[in-house]
Amino acid sequence: MSKLKYIVMLPIVAMSIAVHAANSTVDTALQEQLAWYCTPLNRAAAPAPMQYMPDGASYLQLNEDAKQIVKYDMRTGNELEVVLDIATNRGSKINMIAGFSISEDGTKLLVYNNVEMIYRSSFTATYYVFEIKRNMLKPLSDKYTRQQAPLFSPDGRMVAFVAENNIHIKKLDYETEVAVTVDGKVNEIINGIPDWTYQEEFGTESSIAWAPDNLTLCYIKYNETNVPVYSLTMYEGACNPKSDYALYPGSFSYKYPVAGEQNSKVSVHSYDVETRKTKDINLPDSRIEYIPRIAYATAPERLIVTTLNRAQNRVEMYTVNPKSTVAKSLYVDEASAWIDPMAWGTVKYYPDFFVIASERSGYNQLYQYSYTGALMRQLTSGDRVVTDYYGYDAITATHYYQSTTTPLNRVVYSLDAKGKTISLSQEDGYASASFSPSMAYYTIEYSNVSTPPSYTLYASKGRKQMRVLESNSEYASRYAQMPQKEFFTMTSDGVTLNGYIIKPTNFNASHRYPVIMSQYSGPGSQSVLNRWKVDWEQFYATQGYVIVCVDGRGTGGRGREFMDVVYQNLGKYETIDQLAAAEYAASLPYADKSRIGISGWSYGGYETLMAVSQKNSRYAAAVAIAPVTDWRYYDSVYTERYMLTPNENESGYEQSAPINFVENVDCPILIMTGTADDNVHPANTIEYVSRLLSVGKMCDMLVFPNMNHSIYYCNGRVMVYAKMLDYFNRNLKR
Repeated sequence: MSKLKYIVMLPIVAMSIAVHAANSTVDTALQEQLAWYCTPLNRAAAPAPMQYMPDGASYLQLNEDAKQIVKYDMRTGNELEVVLDIATNRGSKINMIAGFSISEDGTKLLVYNNVEMIYRSSFTATYYVFEIKRNMLKPLSDKYTRQQAPLFSPDGRMVAFVAENNIHIKKLDYETEVAVTVDGKVNEIINGIPDWTYQEEFGTESSIAWAPDNLTLCYIKYNETNVPVYSLTMYEGACNPKSDYALYPGSFSYKYPVAGEQNSKVSVHSYDVETRKTKDINLPDSRIEYIPRIAYATAPERLIVTTLNRAQNRVEMYTVNPKSTVAKSLYVDEASAWIDPMAWGTVKYYPDFFVIASERSGYNQLYQYSYTGALMRQLTSGDRVVTDYYGYDAITATHYYQSTTTPLNRVVYSLDAKGKTISLSQEDGYASASFSPSMAYYTIEYSNVSTPPSYTLYASKGRKQMRVLESNSEYASRYAQMPQKEFFTMTSDGVTLNGYIIKPTNFNASHRYPVIMSQYSGPGSQSVLNRWKVDWEQFYATQGYVIVCVDGRGTGGRGREFMDVVYQNLGKYETIDQLAAAEYAASLPYADKSRIGISGWSYGGYETLMAVSQKNSRYAAAVAIAPVTDWRYYDSVYTERYMLTPNENESGYEQSAPINFVENVDCPILIMTGTADDNVHPANTIEYVSRLLSVGKMCDMLVFPNMNHSIYYCNGRVMVYAKMLDYFNRNLKR
């Protein structure tokens, strides 16, 4: 099994380490200790992903040195054979394997290396087709050195892929390539690959679908010609230096629609593999703004096209015959606020029905529909929130899903044909599952606030435990002395909120400690969970801080009423609740009410600035990382989901922007951002600082050259939290 390797063996100890004054070297001991609490060393080990073979009894995994793909027995975990060894394969020679996928018939693999990232998760790579029986490795394309999002046809005889914004089909039997589209052009037309906003906000990286009979390929075309261009300045830098920009900065330009601006024009098309003819699929509703998904529902004449209006409060799914291009409405769901992407993001299709989630009852539940659009059965009900749907086992007529028991917990359940529900995991803690394609096996990942993740394989029949894939016992021992979270509840505006506290090492109830409020606060998110998480918070507790985190209104796990209060008013109720949380922290007998700070990243950075922009807030210092400072600067899909467009909600945008309330700021602020953040642009920070200066106020700022929203590479994450600790030490430990 592939496990995370720890290179440096440092004990987790409680020790106070001073950060040198601003503009000096960060203490090496501090960096080493803090690294144990930050990505990647804070990650528990996890088994390598299982790529299931069609026989249902075996799976493939990439070995630890990325040079072999090995087949294992499902029940025992014993190695059966080496399927691909790059030292002995015939054909093309490569030096490593970055990843792979399996054809449906299990006879071929798509293997790739030479990865180049595009955005945070999308990439191009050099792909190869490996024929298992012949031990033969060949390039996927003879025309293009780099490809994106390749997809085997169901029979494994063809591969559709994207290169230079166009779709191509490689016919493996004949070693020929056919261009499906020819109009692709950077920053104008993208075929089969989502644009930036779709990737970031709809969580999709491919918009290509093969028909089950292999005769038709359907795809989405993104025309982003009229979407405004956004440019980020690129520098030489010292982290992965770009020598071309040594004397003159360069730029990275891409299409990014901010709130209210034009989005890509999307359209659906079908390509006939035999005739090489393309047809346009016209959908009969002018309200359609987005097409976040296309998928075949087990039949070649049944393509499902999922659509949203611009406000994202109406989802409509169409069933389309790609040959005739006739589209019929299949399913509609509307909401008074927004439709959560999980509704259509977890839908699954079966020969006679599909299963979809909806929050129409006030809580996310599962519903079973026929392909005539008739509701067959409501599968789940009550005031618990379904948070994932894993699928249906046709042999046993059993559905599998994840749900809350309380907002803090997640449990994996089975639901049989008679409506009997059985929990497949512990009910106190956080469990998730992954299933084999046949649903015959599943792996439960389980942790709680004091127990690191374990991974256990089960057979669905009889819920029989097969083996423990990873216990993380050694990892747990490393963090045995780590300060622990303690859950609590408090009220704000008469509403009960969930929170946790982390007390300092060697806690003394008679002492008065400085407090750091940690939060994210974004709609539907949750920070307060009964789940294992190691991060800067525990390390700061070893440095003498009390950490307090509260999930305010708008966050997830508690139903629509709790979330919808923030609709068209982002920042208002979250801020009321964070101020109430600060008052709660100040009331603790061991907290120093004059030394309370607040911090957050991304939406949490936004809420940090909102909170300190209120008159008479009690914060003594604040650190905002990659913050949004005005929703007019952020992308259309995310922003308008909660705020509508600026023209539709002018007052909401005005009141939700911390940039408009800088005159109220009355504490030291540190802002950190990556200069190549393609998500929350550094302009958010620049404009905020400009507004501060215009009213005679200053802040501290640290930029990370050429780094994106994650500020991850070249020790970036450690430096973020080292700087934040330094800042709080200087302002809260005075």
